[in-house]
Amino acid sequence: MEPIQSIDAEDDQFAYRYDTQLLIDRRDEDLDEDEIADYIRGHIEGNSLIAAGDEELVKIHFHTNEPWKVLEYCNSVGEIYDIVVEDMIRQSAGMQG
Repeated sequence: MEPIQSIDAEDDQFAYRYDTQLLIDRRDEDLDEDEIADYIRGHIEGNSLIAAGDEELVKIHFHTNEPWKVLEYCNSVGEIYDIVVEDMIRQSAGMQG
């Protein structure tokens, strides 16, 4: 696997187009928001990551160009729901994201 190459978001406010948000509910094992955050940071390019919660429920917020990777990974660690993927470029143009 190639190392993640970060885009300089200061040069381009929409370097990461999709605001990806979801909840992860515990499936079989306790959730660890630090492990989840570390995996996302190490394997999926993006910024503005928030992974907050406890062993039962974790909220994810992440800006990325590959929201499907976030969904796929999070589904592997628990049940995902309340999924929202918004296109911030469309939103900035006054359109529905």
